[in-house]
Amino acid sequence: MRIVLTDRFVSAAKGNGRAQAELFDAKTKGLSLRVSQKGVRSWSFSFTSNGKRARLTLGSFPAVTLAAARGLALEAQATVQSGQDPRLHKAGAMTLAALIENYVVLHVRSLRSAAQVERRFRRNVIPVIGEVKLADLHRRDINRAVDAVIGRGCPIEANRVFGDLRAVLRWAIARGDLDRDPAAGMVAPSSPSSRDRTLSDDEIRRLWNVLPKALPKSISVQRILRLCLVTAQRVGEVTGMQRGELDLKARLWSLPSTRTKNGFAHQVPLSDLAISIIEEAITDAGDSSHLFDLPPVAVARFVGRAQAKFGIVQAWTPHDLRRSALSGMAALGIAPIILGHIANHRGTTKAGITLAVYIRHDYSREKREALDLWAARLAAIVGDQAVAQVISLRSA
Repeated sequence: MRIVLTDRFVSAAKGNGRAQAELFDAKTKGLSLRVSQKGVRSWSFSFTSNGKRARLTLGSFPAVTLAAARGLALEAQATVQSGQDPRLHKAGAMTLAALIENYVVLHVRSLRSAAQVERRFRRNVIPVIGEVKLADLHRRDINRAVDAVIGRGCPIEANRVFGDLRAVLRWAIARGDLDRDPAAGMVAPSSPSSRDRTLSDDEIRRLWNVLPKALPKSISVQRILRLCLVTAQRVGEVTGMQRGELDLKARLWSLPSTRTKNGFAHQVPLSDLAISIIEEAITDAGDSSHLFDLPPVAVARFVGRAQAKFGIVQAWTPHDLRRSALSGMAALGIAPIILGHIANHRGTTKAGITLAVYIRHDYSREKREALDLWAARLAAIVGDQAVAQVISLRSA
């Protein structure tokens, strides 16, 4: 029998003295309430394993409430979807790989950073310590996974892998999968440090003009890097640029909250230089709604492999272009509050009660003036005097 179970119904359910009754919840697939002849109520989850029907006992009512039973059933569903047998999980034989699969399905895939987190787990953790049972997981296992990343010369990646492991273990403790934290007392493998690399005018000129030769097989990456420098936006936001976000007549790029790092919608005024690059990308994109549709990591790989071709002595990353653009605008006298709005940094734009509550001005005019001024300066730096003259006349 299948019905929508309620707290009131479950509390009142009684045995009939003749046979056990089983009531399936119409709201949660696989969950059922079993009522014995004597009125003992217990929860079960039914699923298919290796082509055969199987059952997992979830506990008795009222010790396990309806809400808790539904939660346990959803967790068991995720375990089945990941190719694992939830009965092994219940028996304490769950591996770290199985825990990670559940974590990815139930939690990670709702995050904006989902692709990066899942990639790090599958590359750095599961192949090394995925088969370790949770009951046996030790600090040395965590160090094994992290040390392998450090051994590849990737200290920042090692820090992120360590953070991912710490997060999944804390998630497991909160859900009752673990009673202890194997990572307790451990610290990140290397001290985090903020990059301060900015490109000089000469380096910007060199980079801009050598892009076609350094990256001849990826015009999209050339355009992405130039837009990062022109708009001062994050590389991940530029790579995911969509037609629906662009209003070229209004010279505006509107980023929805789902596409920004801090979860707040953001509007970026577009200079003529930015629009010229975007129009070329739109033409080449054809019917696609995405202008580039490249992950940031792919852009970073292109840049990393071509470092020697740029003729720039000190290594740089795509994110350094955003820092260089904001620093360049600061050198032009743009106020920090305007730079904060251009960068979508809430720590600057909403710092303190005055900015957070009382000032409702959106600085759209000031952002546009700043980005137009920077585009004119950038055009002059890279030696495109024709573009610089057009932008200067427009501003005037």
